[in-house]
Amino acid sequence: MTQRIVQIIPTMDRGGAEKQLCLLAEHLPRDQFDVHVVLLTHDGPRSQSLRDADIPVTVIGKRFKADPSALFRLRRELMRLKPDAVHTWLFAANSFGRAAARWAGVRKIFASERCVDPWKTSAHLMIDRTLAKRTNAITTNSTGVRDFYVGHGIDRDLFRIIPNGIPPRKTSSIDRDEAFSRLKVESDRKLILAVGRLWPQKRYRDLIWAAELTGTVREDTTLVIIGDGPQSGELLRHRDAVTTPQRVRFAGQRDDVSDLLPHADAFWIGSEYEGQSNSVIEAMQAGVPVIASDIPGNRDLVVSGQTGMLVKLGDTADFARQTIELFNEKATADQLGDAAKQRIATEFTVEKMVQSHADLYEN
Repeated sequence: MTQRIVQIIPTMDRGGAEKQLCLLAEHLPRDQFDVHVVLLTHDGPRSQSLRDADIPVTVIGKRFKADPSALFRLRRELMRLKPDAVHTWLFAANSFGRAAARWAGVRKIFASERCVDPWKTSAHLMIDRTLAKRTNAITTNSTGVRDFYVGHGIDRDLFRIIPNGIPPRKTSSIDRDEAFSRLKVESDRKLILAVGRLWPQKRYRDLIWAAELTGTVREDTTLVIIGDGPQSGELLRHRDAVTTPQRVRFAGQRDDVSDLLPHADAFWIGSEYEGQSNSVIEAMQAGVPVIASDIPGNRDLVVSGQTGMLVKLGDTADFARQTIELFNEKATADQLGDAAKQRIATEFTVEKMVQSHADLYEN
């Protein structure tokens, strides 16, 4: 018998949670699950792949944080769809979605926490704890996220750890010269990539300082930051104050990251907190040595000295030192990249991620 599953998420922007929801919705077996996606706030670019896969997408149109009319509209939509289960993602959808599902009489309610969230106030955490008592299970992608919420009073037994899945990698359609040309970097330089939204969580100021230190020692390195966000102007001014465009470049939002990644000599992530970074998974899958801040989400992916290197949060000098050592020891860098690629190929597949969710929905 087919189960109708409604997935609820705030938007379809280009975020990691949105990507995982799309992969899940598109790959759940059609003979077992009838999937519908509901967007609480607004539509976004990722929803096109859902529509291409004939998965219905509905936009509720929440207008502000505590919009009560959105709760009524969401309840009405759930009563129309009559789902066997509702699965909500991220705080706004976890809050509105679980409340509306319970109000609509849905029997199986799941939530998903995707990140360590130090920004949450006592009020946010009280909402999480209250709704957790009315939730069958909470999926997450890392032990760090689970431990964060257990530390704030949510029952450990509710959590199901399901690592992110990533599709098999396609061979890059460009060579190194073309990749460097697209990024406006001279082809004889060492390329360091960082990918993600330009906002405080990612601590790009640390990476800019680390790039200046690395470039001062080697004089042939360039950090290229791919992404956009609210800090773009501030970070550009910071770059100009401490270093040069030859050592740190901003490439903006791009759609060719998968083609560029294999040509990087290193990948950096300096985040203050993460759930499980899709950009790190993609870099590891491409065989690029990853140097990452030593935080719970990154620790689930990077085994220091085996599949990459971990650096104390905010230690810009160690970011530079570890990178310089890898550039000087190509055999070690290649070994780390190969081990990372193997780990992703065996432990972070879409098939495993989808099957884990299917088992959860059925049981």
